Parts: sequence; structure tokens; C-alpha cells
Amino acid sequence: MKKIVYFLSDAHLGSESFEKEKIKKMMLFSFLKKIKNDAEALYILGDLFEFWFEYKNTIPKEHFDVLTKLKEITDLKIKVCYITGNHDFWLGDFLSEKIGIEIFLEPTTVFHQGKKMFLIHGDGLAKKDKGYRFLKKILRNKVSISLYRLIPPDLGIPLAKKVASLSRSYTSKKEKALDDYIDFAKNKIKQGYDAVVMGHTHYPMIKNLGEGLPGQGIYLNTGDFFERFSYGRLEQGEFFLEEYKK
Repeated sequence: MKKIVYFLSDAHLGSESFEKEKIKKMMLFSFLKKIKNDAEALYILGDLFEFWFEYKNTIPKEHFDVLTKLKEITDLKIKVCYITGNHDFWLGDFLSEKIGIEIFLEPTTVFHQGKKMFLIHGDGLAKKDKGYRFLKKILRNKVSISLYRLIPPDLGIPLAKKVASLSRSYTSKKEKALDDYIDFAKNKIKQGYDAVVMGHTHYPMIKNLGEGLPGQGIYLNTGDFFERFSYGRLEQGEFFLEEYKK
């Protein structure tokens, strides 16, 4: 009987050299194969791809093999949900209509195993991210998306990947305001959530912010799936943070 809920984020597929990408995909495909046996659901908490943008009849072809593996998961009637991050917020309807993945453009609340969870990628939560929060509204505007689609795919996709790479490099050099993320989680837990699960920081962490049972008041950050290959899981009402070993 399927009983485990998995949480994964920040693989940034398409961001590295050929050899590093090969390793990332090998690890990801092995992970996806493993969870077929016991997964109740898989939640992708953003930035699975370094960049994703859908034109009307075009998607980034380099990720075709990844989509195929995800389709194998949904074909088994395992629920797969994707909460968009700051590198892949331009997801269109291809993943939902063709792959069977439920897309969330905003943070969402889910219930599993008696736990009420708030799921969010985590971008824009740091107090110093005021400029980014303003830019985020512009980039996600429907007008901005329509204008970008006027750029031919063979130019638009490489250009966006370059910008995404520069953005990730800049972000990685910034001091991680980890306390801001924990404070955010504390506020959500005060609102009645059993757990807050996110990614974005690339810093894996599990912390009990409540005074109740092990599965209550949990802050879980999945870390990354390109260096640490860390992920979260919920099993029998208890949260775990692990590193995947092939």
C-alpha cells in the first residue's frame, strides 16, 4: 500500500556541463524509479529546471527524457504536483495536459496522513528581497509573458537560460537569510499548519518549531538535488530529511 509523500526541489536541470547534467539526471531517474514502489504523492517545490518556458507549440526539448520519467509516475496513478519556483514560473499547460502533473503557480495547502502542510518554493521570503518581489510581479504578468513569446524560441530559450544562470550565480553569492524562512514557517504554524515545506535556499533543514508531537510544527527545507541530492518525505505522520544515495 502506497503510504509515503515525497518532496523534491532545486535540481536546476539544464544548468551544468554535459557530465554534471548526466549525473544529475542519473540520480533523479534512479530516485523516481525508487519511489514508484511506495509513493502516495510527489511534490516538486520549484526549480526542477534551470529554466522553463512554453511557446504555443514548443517546449525545451532537452528535458524530454525527464518528462518521460515523470509521465511514468503519473501513469501509475501517483499524484505529482509542481509548485513553481523562481526559475520555472512560466510553466504552461503542457505538463498538466500531457504529463498529468498538477501545477500550482502560487503556494498551496495540502493534507496528507492527518497533516496540514503549507507548500511554497520560498523565493521572495527574505526581508531583503523587496526588489525581487517587485520584479516577480512584472515577470509573472500576462503581458510580459505574451511579449516574450514574440521572441522566436531558438533565441528566447537560450537567452532566458543565460539570464537564469546569472540570477542563480548572484543568488548563490548572497548571504542566506535562513532566519527569515524559519520566521515565516513559525507564523504559518501559529495559523494552524502542522508543517511548512519549501526549497529555494539549497540549504537542507528540518526543524521542530512546535512543542507537540514529532509531526507537528515542522519546518522542512528540501535543500537541493544537484549537489546534496536531498529530499523530504512524510511517512506514517512523521517528516524526514534525507540524502539520496543511488
